[in-house]
Amino acid sequence: MAAVAVRARRGARLSAAALLGAMLLGAALLALTAGRGGGGGGSEGRPGSPPPLPPGLREELRQRRRDLRRLAAAAGGQVAAAGGLGCGDLSLATGVSVLGWGFTKVVARAALAGGGAVALKSVHGAGREVRQCLQRYGAPAGCRRLAAYKLLKEVTLLQRLQHPGIVQLHGQCYDDSGDPEIRVTAMMELGSPLEMIQLLQTPWEERFKICLSLVKLLFYLAHSPLGSIVLLDFQPRQFVMVDGNLKVTDMDDASTEELSCKEDNDCTLDFPTKSFPLKCSAIGKCEGINEKKNLFNAYRYFFTYLLPHSAPAALRPFLSDILNATGDLRYGINETLEAFEKVLHLYKSGLYLQKRPLHLKDFISLKGFRTVEGEDYKCWPSYSHLGCLLSVHSAEEAAGICNSQSQCQSFIVTQRRTWTGRPLALFQSSLTDLIPDANAVVYIKRSASSGERL
Repeated sequence: MAAVAVRARRGARLSAAALLGAMLLGAALLALTAGRGGGGGGSEGRPGSPPPLPPGLREELRQRRRDLRRLAAAAGGQVAAAGGLGCGDLSLATGVSVLGWGFTKVVARAALAGGGAVALKSVHGAGREVRQCLQRYGAPAGCRRLAAYKLLKEVTLLQRLQHPGIVQLHGQCYDDSGDPEIRVTAMMELGSPLEMIQLLQTPWEERFKICLSLVKLLFYLAHSPLGSIVLLDFQPRQFVMVDGNLKVTDMDDASTEELSCKEDNDCTLDFPTKSFPLKCSAIGKCEGINEKKNLFNAYRYFFTYLLPHSAPAALRPFLSDILNATGDLRYGINETLEAFEKVLHLYKSGLYLQKRPLHLKDFISLKGFRTVEGEDYKCWPSYSHLGCLLSVHSAEEAAGICNSQSQCQSFIVTQRRTWTGRPLALFQSSLTDLIPDANAVVYIKRSASSGERL
């Protein structure tokens, strides 16, 4: 089953078994109806009024409450449909297993009573955020509440942001026994971790899809209903794959605030290897800083690794322009999306193949037959681990590929299609086992056919 990509930090000291026990205990608490005013541990859970929170913790809690109110105000009070799952569905969930944990949250997988599975996010009571808060203030319930506000912020954002590149919020459950902020569980779409090493071994067309999906997401975030949104913790580990599509899964560190300024010198965008001077606008905000920060992070974490390698030769100049323009932040997100869509058009239409020599004349076409798909010679990057299966625009492009491979003696253009609608061609080193198929054509090298009996 797919797993959610989660930040597993070294500072998390709980074992997976202990975390699972905590998750199950939390689910049991949600089913209780008896009120618990403190909702925490230590003296705050005992009868009587809990001790007052330290002033510093009260201020941090007030700030996070203000952030939530600001998000609600920015959306004009409008909340998108978040799914129908609630506390009742959570109490009936089975097969709960911990997937991982990070600074603030623990994530588990659970099977729903009605079928399907979801990711459960809740506050990680032994996470670094809670532990650091305890070191500063020594108030268990207040520190858990502080961490819970980050999860509530994520839920609020997911309720208001609807895009194919953002994981879906299927529902949420609050413990309404006293302090609803303390015990909250978000039920979200499951995805599999984004593995960059594996992605580098996939065909270029699939890697281009990942980058294009990311650009479309960043375009949406730059023009979202809440204003321009920056992903402050922009890392590949914040993304998952769901049914072959890239989605951001962690939004608690997203921000709708753009940096305030008095002059241009206040608006330097710093990265480990580069700095970019930006303009201070008339309203005292650094112009486009959220958009540009997202875009440069996309360049350094995704584009540089996934775009250029094994790309079609005719498209490489266009991809190089994208890399240079985003790496120098000469492009904004609008120009970047336009450049990506131009590459997609060239690739899908086959226009990038113009002015190339014709190769199909070097082949004999045998209509009404196909070859048996079995283990054969390998090529990279293939859509099959058994042989050489590549995306092509046409039989003419496939002929050029076959001519460039010494092992290739024949090929067929299959009925299978990639996400762009291009067919997959199977390249083979022998002509054995021809099977009648009225809809198929086998293309055989003339040099090979002279030595073979058809």
